[in-house]
Amino acid sequence: MHWLTIVLIALVALLHLYFLILEMFLWTKPLGMKVFRNTPEKAEITRVLAANQGLYNGFLVAGLVWGLACARTDVATFFLGCVVVAGAYGAATVSRRIFYVQAVPALAALAALWWL
Repeated sequence: MHWLTIVLIALVALLHLYFLILEMFLWTKPLGMKVFRNTPEKAEITRVLAANQGLYNGFLVAGLVWGLACARTDVATFFLGCVVVAGAYGAATVSRRIFYVQAVPALAALAALWWL
């Protein structure tokens, strides 16, 4: 894999690790509420759902790290594709901002993976 591809995939993995931490551990804390624009009441009500989302982000991290560690372009492509789909769905159902934060970095990593 080209060095730029490795950096971009690692960036996507780190973003999802950050999402995992925010959703599983910081959801009801000031940083988590600020990032997701939640009130304390809403954060408390949705705490378990957010932790479940965080766990799924952890699976994405694991898959991306697996793709990097084994230099498996097929594995990296699959998990980056999952990130793009999740980002597109989030943009369509929650906020367009999700597309730029989640899907665009994964699309950049996919482009590097396929063309470098």
